[in-house]
Amino acid sequence: MAIFLKGVNIYLRPLQPEDAQGPYVEWFNDAEVCWANSHHYIPYTTKEALAYIERAQKFGDEFILAIVRKEDNRHIGNIALKRIDYIARSSEIAFLIGDKSCWGKGYGKEAGRLLLDHAFFALNLNRVYCGIFETNVAMQNLAEDLGMRVEGRRRQAAFKDNCYLDVIEYGVLRQEYIERFGKLGGKQG
Repeated sequence: MAIFLKGVNIYLRPLQPEDAQGPYVEWFNDAEVCWANSHHYIPYTTKEALAYIERAQKFGDEFILAIVRKEDNRHIGNIALKRIDYIARSSEIAFLIGDKSCWGKGYGKEAGRLLLDHAFFALNLNRVYCGIFETNVAMQNLAEDLGMRVEGRRRQAAFKDNCYLDVIEYGVLRQEYIERFGKLGGKQG
């Protein structure tokens, strides 16, 4: 198993086909896991998961990694850089902690710091951003913990559970990240 980025409590590795045989598929079929994201509109299958994993293994404008807990090597979620623009040097970051027993334990923040370090200092990006449903306060707090600032609001840009929701846009610039965390903010071992 190839560990790509290593933190204190978690590591990030490429998604593997065997991930589709574990709880991964269940996460996207769990309304509680997906209540504040753009998943869970149609059933998610192992076949779809395998196709996604195959696509994730081909680096292009997306960079998708499994979040794995070190203590038991359990795949607990995914993190990704999406829509990487090598000219504007920007990308969207996306998170999912699918293992509900791992919610609220800081794994998303640790994964975010590792991937932001990689985005700014290895991929030479200048800006990383994300859009968060107005109802997802936990993700808004995570974005702020990662040094992101509110950049705007897309009114009624999402539809979930029979409601139109605003999407709050967050972003962080490389210089802002350095000022807050230093030159290698998340590199922990």
